[in-house]
Amino acid sequence: MPLPLRAKFDAGLRAAARDSKNAGQTRQLLALAAICDGATRTEAVSIGGVTL
Repeated sequence: MPLPLRAKFDAGLRAAARDSKNAGQTRQLLALAAICDGATRTEAVSIGGVTL
């Protein structure tokens, strides 16, 4: 079952990705930010390089 994201995290996800020095973490944060912006899970997978 997918977990909902809290709305207050939306703005901070891209900022955290920008500040991160870890490439894997950056990809995952950008994938979460894309989902918050209305992207599908499939689109987020291609952005983040992660699995469904």
